[in-house]
Amino acid sequence: MSLLQQNTSLKPYNTFGVDVNSSFFTDVSSVNNLKQILQKNIKPLLILGGGSNILLTKNFNGLVVKNNIRGIDLLDDTENDVVLKVGSGENWHQFVMYCIDHGYCGVENLSLIPGSVGASPMQNIGAYGVEVKDLIEEVEVLDLKNFSIKTFKNSECEFGYRTSIFKTSHKDKYFITAVTFRLSKKPNLNTSYGAIESELMNRGITKPSIKDVSDAVIAIRQSKLPDPAKIGNSGSFFKNPIVTVEELKNIQNEYENVPNYLQEDGTYKIAAGWLIEQCGWKGKKIEDYGVHDKQALVLVNYGGATGQQIYQLSDDIINSVKEKFNVTLEREVNII
Repeated sequence: MSLLQQNTSLKPYNTFGVDVNSSFFTDVSSVNNLKQILQKNIKPLLILGGGSNILLTKNFNGLVVKNNIRGIDLLDDTENDVVLKVGSGENWHQFVMYCIDHGYCGVENLSLIPGSVGASPMQNIGAYGVEVKDLIEEVEVLDLKNFSIKTFKNSECEFGYRTSIFKTSHKDKYFITAVTFRLSKKPNLNTSYGAIESELMNRGITKPSIKDVSDAVIAIRQSKLPDPAKIGNSGSFFKNPIVTVEELKNIQNEYENVPNYLQEDGTYKIAAGWLIEQCGWKGKKIEDYGVHDKQALVLVNYGGATGQQIYQLSDDIINSVKEKFNVTLEREVNII
């Protein structure tokens, strides 16, 4: 049985390094352990994985549960692919490294994304032309009302751009306990998105392995994104906005080089970092917080900033982008 701590600082448990307290705090390492804690019926409830996709703006007057449910189980192993059931508390990047070490393909473009495995379907994490929805078979959850285990098939998760049913209609209804992935044994590398190809060329690699692709992604991310262990941040703070052809043309009338990516439905994704940079925010520092100098998508806490200050900064950025481009940015980070 996990010990229930009182008045606990959450600073070690969020990558922004914001120092707020929780009335009650515990960690869980099994589903049974989790059920025992939840039956205490302490409300409100906040579930923490890697703490990399939240901004804590005030003390949490309830129960915070740190997810430490681990384990990687091989469910199926054929000539072409494998099926792995992974505990939701596993570190995402460590899981990616496990797959690469075993020759399992598909997750290499998602290297070095912070957070836990359990957060991956919730956010439908993605990077460099790959989204996790294309690798997930099913998501196992614990119903927070009756403590029963339920399984959602991929098609039931309503995956979208950085979203799923667990962020929308089913938000706060379930605790994700495990995620099942189907990965290939035969590489089908995706190197055309972003700077992967040029990074591989710089390394003199013409026939890359999945490890080569992973190494390239890690190098690119490290060159742009600050290490949360050194500078508090949550990675990309905003989603890349989706606009219509007409909206894109309106922007291109004044900024013909706006980075944009055609989507399957005929809309266009615009680089939010570029929009923010055009508004003069890149590298801007206000007291102990600001916008990262190498990637305008990343808001940073240099030490001692409050969550409310960082939230206000994000608000100011959203307003300036709206005023300049008539595009409304959405926060990718969950605000607590």
